[in-house]
Amino acid sequence: MNPLGLIAGSAYGHLLSEKDAKIEKVSSDFGEVSVWVSSSLVLLPRHGLENNIPPHRINHKANMAAFKKLGISKIIGINSTGSLRKSLPLKSLVVPHDYINPWDIETVFNNEIRHITPGLDQGLRALILRTARKMGIDVLQGGIYIQTTGPRLETRAEIEMLTSFGDMVGMTMANEATLAKELDLAYASLCSIDNFCHGITEAPLREEEIISAARQNVETVKKLIHAILEELT
Repeated sequence: MNPLGLIAGSAYGHLLSEKDAKIEKVSSDFGEVSVWVSSSLVLLPRHGLENNIPPHRINHKANMAAFKKLGISKIIGINSTGSLRKSLPLKSLVVPHDYINPWDIETVFNNEIRHITPGLDQGLRALILRTARKMGIDVLQGGIYIQTTGPRLETRAEIEMLTSFGDMVGMTMANEATLAKELDLAYASLCSIDNFCHGITEAPLREEEIISAARQNVETVKKLIHAILEELT
């Protein structure tokens, strides 16, 4: 079995322990990235090993190319998001079925005319949902992810507009999904709802509270990923 690729934020930096995996540096035409490699899982820390790469400076092309170079064919992205709906509460887990990102679109096809039809891998989405059901983990099936640029959060007016189009907002997943599709890699996302977007509730948004909320789902997601690995063996 080829290892599963996993790309995740700072809260998941210790999904693999040093005794289970080793750090490898992977170079491509788009740059060099560091990944944790074990026999069953390749974990790419989205913000770098030192957690010092802000969302608007992530080298998504190098990240996806690293998975390709390592022979990874299936990738799950763990994405921290803000909810656009009061009915989508904090600590929810969602497997989105589509995404919106009509601006700042990244591509590996800078020197040729190529058009892909973007989308999330349905087989990998089904695997996440099926495994969650077996474990009794409540995961919502479907939702539309909207990617904004960052690094700032969105204004109230922006959020009011976005509520007409999607269910959650983040800064990374659409780039990952599009580039994975261009590189013929299967990609699906598991989104953690870590805050309500600006203006959805009256409570003010604070970065430290978002980070704290993101860590609340870590253990549940870890258990789900390990169960998915068992399904793949």
